[in-house]
Amino acid sequence: MTEQNMQEYPPILECHTLRKVYDAQPALQGISFAVAQGRILGLLGPNGSGKTTLIKLAAGLLKPTAGEILIGGRKPGLDSKRVVSYLPDRNFLDGDMTFHDACRMFRSFFEDFDEARAQRMLSDLGIDPKKRFKTLSKGNREKVQLILVMSRQSWLYLLDEPIAGVDPATRDYILNTIIQNRNPQATVIISTHLIADVEQVLDDVLFLKDGMVALYNSAEAVRKENGKSVDEVFREIYAYHPQMNMPYA
Repeated sequence: MTEQNMQEYPPILECHTLRKVYDAQPALQGISFAVAQGRILGLLGPNGSGKTTLIKLAAGLLKPTAGEILIGGRKPGLDSKRVVSYLPDRNFLDGDMTFHDACRMFRSFFEDFDEARAQRMLSDLGIDPKKRFKTLSKGNREKVQLILVMSRQSWLYLLDEPIAGVDPATRDYILNTIIQNRNPQATVIISTHLIADVEQVLDDVLFLKDGMVALYNSAEAVRKENGKSVDEVFREIYAYHPQMNMPYA
């Protein structure tokens, strides 16, 4: 990320020696970084690296053990939740709900929810808005949830593993939806370990390893400096070393 970009778009997310511990086990170990507005950041790492913990801290669902995390210069709270749109890594809609029910719920919780946009995206997919959520395929459930989250006029979108476990066509739709349905000055953070599938849409990449920042740079700089794709660099950083009896170096 260049100094010029940082000056043009003030940080929407900042972490200062951020630490989170669960039952004496550190999930995040004093990480510090800032994410500018208008960027698409890949939060990359294997399971257990701290990605979901960081996302939940930014969403205001967890509190730091030490250090601080700021959204637009403020600690997560009611104000930050008005500008943050969060997609968890699990189903969050009741199985008996229809799309109309879900829109009604989002309208009641979020003033920035654009129902007309949500309806248009659902219509483009040909999904029946009267069908109950539990009757949809996994791919369509993922699409519906993403449509709802991306139909908010937010400044920061936190998407936790949005493409995990879905088919390639669904992944393409999800990535296109992320790109085409956001304010150009809004920031998107995509948590994933499926690097090859998202690399083409990322402006910046942040590698988490054992709760620490292993690498943070623009995707373009990572490719230029290493002469390799982001996916190839990722595989090197998280290479398996059987002689150490550890899954990651």
